[in-house]
Amino acid sequence: MDKFKINPVNTLGYNFIDNSKLPEGKDEYYLRNIQNRSGIEYRHLTAYEIEALVRNNNSSDDWNKVLVSNSFNPSLVKNCTFFGLVRIGKLEPLVLEYSDLKVLVGLYNSTIISSDIGNNVAIDNVNYLSHYIIEDECIILNVNELLTTPNAKFGNGIVKDGEPEEKRIWMEVRNENAGRKIMPFNRMLPGDAFLWSKYRADKELLKCFERFTQTEFGTDPGYYGKIGTRTVIKNCAIIKDAWIGSYAYFKGANKIKNVTINSKYEAQTQIGEGCELVNGIVGFGCRIFYGVKAVRFVMASHSQLKYGARLLNSYLGNNATISCCEVLNSLIYPFHEQHHNNSFLCASFVMGQSNIAAGATIGSNHNSRSPDGEIMAGRGFWPGLCVSLKHNSKFPAFTIIAKGDYQSELDIPLPFSLISQNIVDDSLVVMPGYWFMYNYYALARNAWKYIDRDKRLEKIQKIEFDYLAPDTIKEMFAGIELLELYIGKAILKHLGKTFTTDKDTIKLAQKYLNESNPLVHELKVYGEGFENSKRKVEIIKAAKAWKVYKRMIVFYSIKEIHKALEEYGTIENIIAKMPAKTSLSASWENVGGQLMSEDDLQNILKKIKNGSINCWDDLHDFYKLLGKQYPQKKLVHALFALQKVTGINLKKATKENWTAWFNESLETAQWKLSGIISSREKDYTSHFRKMMYDTQEEMDEVLGSFSENSFIISEKELFAEYEKSVKALLKKMK
Repeated sequence: MDKFKINPVNTLGYNFIDNSKLPEGKDEYYLRNIQNRSGIEYRHLTAYEIEALVRNNNSSDDWNKVLVSNSFNPSLVKNCTFFGLVRIGKLEPLVLEYSDLKVLVGLYNSTIISSDIGNNVAIDNVNYLSHYIIEDECIILNVNELLTTPNAKFGNGIVKDGEPEEKRIWMEVRNENAGRKIMPFNRMLPGDAFLWSKYRADKELLKCFERFTQTEFGTDPGYYGKIGTRTVIKNCAIIKDAWIGSYAYFKGANKIKNVTINSKYEAQTQIGEGCELVNGIVGFGCRIFYGVKAVRFVMASHSQLKYGARLLNSYLGNNATISCCEVLNSLIYPFHEQHHNNSFLCASFVMGQSNIAAGATIGSNHNSRSPDGEIMAGRGFWPGLCVSLKHNSKFPAFTIIAKGDYQSELDIPLPFSLISQNIVDDSLVVMPGYWFMYNYYALARNAWKYIDRDKRLEKIQKIEFDYLAPDTIKEMFAGIELLELYIGKAILKHLGKTFTTDKDTIKLAQKYLNESNPLVHELKVYGEGFENSKRKVEIIKAAKAWKVYKRMIVFYSIKEIHKALEEYGTIENIIAKMPAKTSLSASWENVGGQLMSEDDLQNILKKIKNGSINCWDDLHDFYKLLGKQYPQKKLVHALFALQKVTGINLKKATKENWTAWFNESLETAQWKLSGIISSREKDYTSHFRKMMYDTQEEMDEVLGSFSENSFIISEKELFAEYEKSVKALLKKMK
């Protein structure tokens, strides 16, 4: 079809909405009048004002179509051409200043077509401005093209009335074959993206999500673009079909097309040089700089794209940063870091609190004739330098992967593990509980860091930052059982006995482990089903990890019980709240960073399908409700976790039991503090760290003084408070 057309001059600025699509009794400005909330009272130009405008080299196809406020100053309009209905607010002899930029209020050297311009706006050298509502005190300087089309959707995955379905924009997350595609929409939360991309077999549910999105936004053609109060746009090439909030700052962007950009005074969004954004949503307080390319995307609030990053068909969660690298077809939860030009993330579902190192190619290798593979990684995912992973692979919470090319699919079931390869023996090596044993400083500091850096103004989803929570406790319980099975098999092999049932094998391991038999530390322990290959999978320090898992479950439970004492007063009151039925759900799901029990998650899906949840706002309200209920549910979960890990019915537990558990929690808290200190101290005592500095003073200036580490000081203070409180409680229990 030839897109080139020749039309009469008197059509420019008119018939924005085709007459056949106008509601009865409405003109082409009816949506524009609804959108314009300025409160400005417009009037026609006086003969003197028209004469002054013409003297200043301005022209219009019809001066009767140029309306102004009572405070309009025609001397502040020069070298402009107007077409269609243009409405202008007050213009006063003022200078607008933003950073080092100072510009005169007024309209200069621009072509302006059918637009509303607010009070004291500065527009200069805008070659083509068409169908925008510009709010008060904006600066728009040196823009080639700023226009809105009749069917503008502003990045939302909707189709306008009368449009064919193929015009709809989809975002193909988690999988390159579009099997998990979702519609981007303004205010989309990571939980929304998860639910929509996960339950693909439930066609009724998917229809509900499509209806939520289609009805969320006006589908009538004819909405104007918007530029909010005190937004600054300078030296940009093309801005088309954009809905831009207040206090945004654009500098040198190449192309912004079909995008909503949220911004306000408390959370200002900035877009810098060379950026190209097409078909997407930008949340409040985002930063996008230096050659970024983003297509079919959603950036949640306070996320960042920098230094040539490419984000395609992906959802980027809150407070996440991607620099330099390429991310395709991925769903990424809040607090993700990826900074290196030579890292690559594709067809991946990363549950946040994650960090992708240089040279990492996550999802780079397909293993079928179709690009249908996926990577799934629990929160705290840290693949190290030059890690290459193959579809399909799955990792539990807090997995760290050592440098290497992992040529087969991986399914790691043990959380808090270090994954590596023994090149000599050609084996996969898994060290469960690595974070607790050798890197507690990073584990604890990250949890503190995420809370401190959470910039969300509206915390609709209650994100879990603690590394000890229902999701990781669930995985540790599963890990304990697996370790018992593998240790039991190693014992039987050592004794030269034949394998029995899994149940008997686990019982044998439990006996050796509970008796602290030294044999369990000497055995070679091997896992099964961790890798799609014939090579061995060695689990090192398996007995130590078994003990650490159990220790951390008790610590988690007692911490939650101790926290609840402030509300409930006594342990007896807390235990009385335990329901008869266990709340240690078979599954806890991470829904956009918010943890939900399987029961709650299924309740959400049920409510969506029966109409109790009938729009995205309803769903977001339900997230809030579950967030308020979460501390109580987490407490109940902790009670049942303690009961399961100790094998003691809490309603029958004695004072001696509670004394032992609280004392154990104190010991674990002290062990945790020692681990935090020792893992950080290595950075100050290692010869290979110290050799870079001639003096201790030089090292302290570069690294900071170890004795003044603010995080360690804070952890010492927290431990002292916990120790004092627990000792006072134990004294009462005597």
